[in-house]
Amino acid sequence: MDEELRILISGGGTGGHIFPAIAIANEIKRRHPGARLLFVGAENRMEMERVPAAGYEIVGLPVCGFDRKRLWRNVAVLVKLFKSMRRARAILRDFRPDIAIGVGGYASGPMLKAAQKRHIPTLIQEQNSYAGVTNKLLAARADAICVAYEGMDRFFPADKIVMTGNPVRRNLVDCKLTRDEAVARFGLDAGRKTVLVVGGSLGARTINESIIAGLDMIKSHETDLQVIWQTGKYYDDETRRALERSGAGNVLRMPFIADMEAAYRAADLVVSRAGASSISELQLLGKPSILVPSPNVAEDHQTKNALALVAKDAAIMVRDADAVSSLAGLMIETVADESRIAGLATSVGKMALRDADSRIADEVEKIINKR
Repeated sequence: MDEELRILISGGGTGGHIFPAIAIANEIKRRHPGARLLFVGAENRMEMERVPAAGYEIVGLPVCGFDRKRLWRNVAVLVKLFKSMRRARAILRDFRPDIAIGVGGYASGPMLKAAQKRHIPTLIQEQNSYAGVTNKLLAARADAICVAYEGMDRFFPADKIVMTGNPVRRNLVDCKLTRDEAVARFGLDAGRKTVLVVGGSLGARTINESIIAGLDMIKSHETDLQVIWQTGKYYDDETRRALERSGAGNVLRMPFIADMEAAYRAADLVVSRAGASSISELQLLGKPSILVPSPNVAEDHQTKNALALVAKDAAIMVRDADAVSSLAGLMIETVADESRIAGLATSVGKMALRDADSRIADEVEKIINKR
């Protein structure tokens, strides 16, 4: 069976889509070493680099997202969508997959739509608490819909929903470092409270601006506080200059953190966007957090993700519009409150759904065997 098994995985655009996709692929490959896996992404997006680096083959579609603010630009978007559908049909004809898995992102829609038209089984992995338009359209003909939040039957047929959780990078969960060992790896002081500030794989302007605005306040707490600040490569120069001007010696700034497992272990508090992948990591690691949802996403799904945690006292949320004026002060206040930190950690840990990659691989095998 392994020699004949062909799995197509489509989606990407951000690390929040790519990392779960790779985790699913790794689990399938672990179970079926002879299986062939093909990724389909969007041309010029980060999956075209990250997926080959993980050891998998990928092809690109010329698809891109709709411009909701400048509608006249969508003529070109529709042309690219037409070309992507044609390319998707060719990929299916040549690769002949046993199943197509969609993890979200621009390429996922046309690829799964083409698969469904050819009566190829499809599995949707919906990561957010509020389903996107594309997945809602695909749901009726999908064989299974793997979700991470309760109440998703308001978007999808209840009989197709499987509660699996979102896959995360295995190295984050398997890390054996103690908190003090992780702090030492960054050359920091284990006696100080440590805040990890991340804005996703590409960085987040509002979070960076909020830290810049609060550098003097952060500096004034340098005897008991230190910050690991991932800025994203696009904000490297701007944040470097701001940190140099402030003279804050208790802030370790870097455009990208390669050793995220150590960064999470070092953190007493995490400041983050509210993408589904980030939230799943916080849940699995039991990390207290302040979430600043991005307003620039479809259906404002990051706010809905964050509110799902806030409702269970598992995170604190700051709206994007309020972050520059309030985030740094709230961060300093929260990390100093050990009782609050402990309560958030307990609540978020209770929300974790473990072994999501294995649960999804189970569903893939069930669908293929049924066929």
